[in-house]
Amino acid sequence: MSKVRVQNSNVKIMKSNRRSFIKTAGLLTGISMLPMQEVLAMLFSDEQAWKMVNLRGNTGIFTERGGTIGWMISRDGIVVIDSQYREQAEHLIGEIRTRSLLKVDILFNTHHHGDHTSGNIAFKLLAGHIVAHKNSKKNQFTSAQKRGNTSDLILPDLTFENTFQKKIGDETIRAYYFGPAHTDGDIIIHFEKDNVVHVGDLIFNRRFPYIDTAAGASIENWISVLEKIRNQFDNDAIFIFGHANENYPVTGNKEDLKAMENYLASLLSYMSREMTSGRSLEELLNTKSIPGAEEWTGKGIERSINSAWEELRNE
Repeated sequence: MSKVRVQNSNVKIMKSNRRSFIKTAGLLTGISMLPMQEVLAMLFSDEQAWKMVNLRGNTGIFTERGGTIGWMISRDGIVVIDSQYREQAEHLIGEIRTRSLLKVDILFNTHHHGDHTSGNIAFKLLAGHIVAHKNSKKNQFTSAQKRGNTSDLILPDLTFENTFQKKIGDETIRAYYFGPAHTDGDIIIHFEKDNVVHVGDLIFNRRFPYIDTAAGASIENWISVLEKIRNQFDNDAIFIFGHANENYPVTGNKEDLKAMENYLASLLSYMSREMTSGRSLEELLNTKSIPGAEEWTGKGIERSINSAWEELRNE
């Protein structure tokens, strides 16, 4: 199956909303004083602050700033997966309201990191339930305490250990926990009818991942978790990823999961070999790419090096 990519043609509603806003706010903002070519450029620019894209059936993704949001909007109900930041969550809610006035039945948090949960507060009066793994709820509270901003914290009200299931209309939504990986609270959410699977930050598509050792991450078990996901779902499934490197999509298939497995396995193999040979952490932090997984590029390789060093040293 070919990878599903974000398409500019799916943002017509956002263009219309932006144009309406610009026209309405013109007198207040002084836009009418701008040269006509600048006004036209603002009205008809293809650049979008965010994108709302349908993937299959009633499901799709929202991208702006932070981890990729998944959604299901049907005549029977609404489900949202992750919330980015408050401003982005409000943009998403605006988009949802152009399609449905129903309540949000469930907001899932794939894990506790702020770029996936800081927008929870925008759903305070809109979401029937916020659902996460029990470790994610614990991590959200601990992280907020450390930052001193518990006042804006909206925690999950429903948690689970292994599986969670909810039926909305003809769609069954099932969530799974397969153990520590990126953190100790990562969950996978499957829209069974549409066969769309949100894996959160279990996939950084060709981008060096953040491995949150302080929150119970395990590179070794992360590899096992990805294998379980590949075995759990069929080849027709569309997978939504938390993040992707520039020029790579935030959706894909089992080949992308296998590639991420290979990256993590190559990382552990490389680090184990180099540590056994006596190389120091300072020397290894000069590594530019992981042998056997050269597709992973860009910034952030030191995060992988540090996390693998700590995990292997503590074995």
